[in-house]
Amino acid sequence: MEYSCFELREKPELKDMAAEWFHKKWGVPMEAYLECMNAYLNKETEYGWYLCMLGDQIVGGLGVIDNDFHDRKDLSPNVCAVYTEEAHRGQGIAGKLLDLVVDDMKQKGVSPLYLVTDHTGFYERYGWEFYCMVQGDDEPEQTRLYIHR
Repeated sequence: MEYSCFELREKPELKDMAAEWFHKKWGVPMEAYLECMNAYLNKETEYGWYLCMLGDQIVGGLGVIDNDFHDRKDLSPNVCAVYTEEAHRGQGIAGKLLDLVVDDMKQKGVSPLYLVTDHTGFYERYGWEFYCMVQGDDEPEQTRLYIHR
C-alpha cells in the first residue's frame, strides 16, 4: 500500500475521524478541531486540514489556523498540529504534507505561512526559515517561529 496525502475537502467524510485523531495527539478539545474543520469544509475559510493515510488509517496530518497559541497575533496564518505516527516516521510523510499545505495555500493567495516548533534542522529541509522567538500561551520559555515565503 502507498501513502495518500490530501486536503480534507477531498474526503470530508473523514472529518470526525480526523478531529478525534488530532485531539488524541495534541490534547486540544475535539470540539475545537471540529469547529475549524467545519468552517473549512463550509468554505468560511481557506485555512485547511491535511491528512496522510495508509489504507484506512491516518498516519500523519496538519492544519492551518490563525494563531498557534503564541503572542505574535500579527504573524498569521500558522501551520499547526504537525504530527506523523511514530511507526511511519522517516518515510517523508511530514515533508509531503508540508509541501502540500504550502502549495495549496499559495494557490489560494495565502503566503507567507508561519509555524511554531522546538525542532531545529527539520523544517529547513522543506524551505522554512527561522523568523523569530515567540512566547507561547502559558509556556515558561519562548519557542521558535518559522516562516515559509
